[in-house]
Amino acid sequence: MEQTDTQCLSEKPLISFIITYYNKPLAFLKECIHSILALHLQAEKREILIIDDGSDVSPMNDLLELRDQVIYLRQENLGLSSARNIGLRLASGQYIQFVDADDRLVPESYDRCIDFVQAHLPDVLFFEFANEDAVDESFISDGPVSGATFLHDNNLHSSACGYLFCKDIVGNLQFPVGRLHEDEEFTPLLLLRAGKVFKTDARPYFYRVCDGSIVHGKDPRILSKRLEDIEHILFHLQDVAGTLPLNDRVALNRRIAQLSMEYLYHVICITRSQQKLEETVERLRARGLFPLPARKYTRKYYVFSKVVNHKIGRRLLLAMAPVISIS
Repeated sequence: MEQTDTQCLSEKPLISFIITYYNKPLAFLKECIHSILALHLQAEKREILIIDDGSDVSPMNDLLELRDQVIYLRQENLGLSSARNIGLRLASGQYIQFVDADDRLVPESYDRCIDFVQAHLPDVLFFEFANEDAVDESFISDGPVSGATFLHDNNLHSSACGYLFCKDIVGNLQFPVGRLHEDEEFTPLLLLRAGKVFKTDARPYFYRVCDGSIVHGKDPRILSKRLEDIEHILFHLQDVAGTLPLNDRVALNRRIAQLSMEYLYHVICITRSQQKLEETVERLRARGLFPLPARKYTRKYYVFSKVVNHKIGRRLLLAMAPVISIS
């Protein structure tokens, strides 16, 4: 593992920005870094870590003008979870922000998040993603509530890039190495450690949809692994829930039910197979996760659960697979 430490910080930074990088266009990485440098944070209040997950070519020769602004570490290709875990261990900031190398921050909106963090000291601050360059000046916040309350009362969007969080609450929590959809495990378990959670309608994070990414790719092997890993994470969360106090268990069970719905939806849309769907249903049934609980978490959850819990409904969902959506 190669590390180049080019930042000398006299005090603890407010925010550590952890950029995970693997064979992305250099133009995107530069844009990402510059979006962080454009924030109104003074240099000693920010820390920028680039964790290179074994890219074919190190980007640092093309980032010479930025070497004094970043900490760069290169590891063998072990996957996104490993890169994020290393970033968490190295980060010295009070707060953590994960940023994918092909995304960027929206400085005007993110500055308002920084001001909010300094004023309210949240454990976690959730925000929305932007998908266009227009700046949204809105900043309406809800909270504070405990992490368990937030998990129980909200339809969770698990992306680890979608919130700013206090490093002190992480403890020994890590991303599951070797798994896709790793955020589905990390985020709800992080929330259960949080005492003060806020949510804002601000859009400070520009999410770029890239062809060929793991999330949006069509490779059959990747699609199969996605399903396998969602099921593994689902069962792990269920095991964790069984060890929790009642309020935390009820909160996590909501997320487990919704993730079960999302898993079944992915099985339907990816496999288009009645046999695969029925085999999945039986595995969930054996774990006590099926039928889906009849809860009105959201309208879409309630309707989907009513339909999928019956065999004739599952046949209908398979027939409608190209047009159904639970997003």
